Amino acid sequence: MIFADGARQDRSDCRLVDEIPKTRFAKLGDDRIAYQVFGEGDVDLIYLSGVGDCIDVRWEWPSYASFLGRLSTFARVIVFDQRGSGASDNPSGESLPPWERWVDDARVVLDTVDSERVAVFGGSTTGPTAILFAVTQPSRTCGLILLNTGGLLRSSQPGESGYSEAAIRFVHETWGTEDLAEFGFPDAAHDPAFRRWKAKCQRLAISPKDASTVITVDQVADVRQAVGSVRVPTLVMHREGYGRLPIEQSRAMAEQIPGARFVILPGNDAALYTEPMTEGLHHIEAFLKGLQEPIEPDRALAAILFTDIVGSTEKASGLGDREWRNLLETHDAVAKTVVEQHRGRLVKMTGDGVLATFDGPGRAIRCAMALGDALRPLGLQIRVGLHTGEIEIRDGDIAGIGVHIAARVLEAAQPGGVWVSAAVPMLVAGSGLEFEDRGEYELKGIPGTWRLFAVED
Repeated sequence: MIFADGARQDRSDCRLVDEIPKTRFAKLGDDRIAYQVFGEGDVDLIYLSGVGDCIDVRWEWPSYASFLGRLSTFARVIVFDQRGSGASDNPSGESLPPWERWVDDARVVLDTVDSERVAVFGGSTTGPTAILFAVTQPSRTCGLILLNTGGLLRSSQPGESGYSEAAIRFVHETWGTEDLAEFGFPDAAHDPAFRRWKAKCQRLAISPKDASTVITVDQVADVRQAVGSVRVPTLVMHREGYGRLPIEQSRAMAEQIPGARFVILPGNDAALYTEPMTEGLHHIEAFLKGLQEPIEPDRALAAILFTDIVGSTEKASGLGDREWRNLLETHDAVAKTVVEQHRGRLVKMTGDGVLATFDGPGRAIRCAMALGDALRPLGLQIRVGLHTGEIEIRDGDIAGIGVHIAARVLEAAQPGGVWVSAAVPMLVAGSGLEFEDRGEYELKGIPGTWRLFAVED
């Protein structure tokens, strides 16, 4: 069989799907998301591709086609180009962190193909997004597979493996050229045909300028605090020679996830679609076949939003009971509408405010800002407190230490301000949101001191 760039491989040497699957489109508002579905396995598997990948070009490389073909023998595989890359549209609407946007895209694609629950497979730069999907969408996740993944991509110490300043600059300067192939694929890059194909794939996936933006966001993403909230069966794999992330980080991640299995694989490349891949595929197959019937989750990672009306007691006293009650009813109706518009879940009204949760903090902050604008014509000013943490789901209500922290952040917030805990800024990189450091605070009933930030207008 002859593939693009003159690469040759016999069908006997690889496992391929009968034909390249059709690229179809799911709709999210006015945006189209390109996706493919193939395979007949009992488990749905959504495969996250990296920033330099796109669903149409990957089939041109023999070992990639082989890898996907093998996956399709024991899973129904779902792949898509995130909005802003490959064959998908650029995203419209409010700017959100890339991982929140990916979750939106994934949810629409899964609904389009009638997939209720999936195992999520992410590697290297896409591993953090896979983790965040699993912890924010536990009801749609039956398993998590990670390859060469740490909670923080960028190296923090001189000489440490990871995305150093020099490495990031090199990626920026060589995007879409053959010189970049060796950065993440030192083994496969020995083949000139692979280098040509990889460069082509990058050029068709995303422009150099946009790639620089995405890479800059990726290298500041920090999901270490989210790892402990993973509650689904997890397989963590690491290629023993992969030099961009210390193997100790993958091992430490596996140790933080209850029941996770850690496996060391041969090879030096970032992805599993280059040789050697057989051992990794065997582990994936065994993991997927061993998944049990999922249990409805009672915990999830969420952005927890509290608001209250500034000076509510004085306003109530000045207006009188009837007018104040009418104003509160208008406040509640406006709040409910704005929360729903931003895809949040209104947990309850708190008397003179709201408690709501969101899949991600980017959307929660946008909601808080929109709510403040919507209430201003009514003569109402609000303060907002936001924290991202684990919640317990109890008969329509929520509980847990994360809820208490969000409530205490609200107490510290200044009138008209949207204040967040330190867990929030690290999760909204790439959203365009900026923060002002407001220093350390003691939060009543919460051990230690907490650094709080105010969202800048």
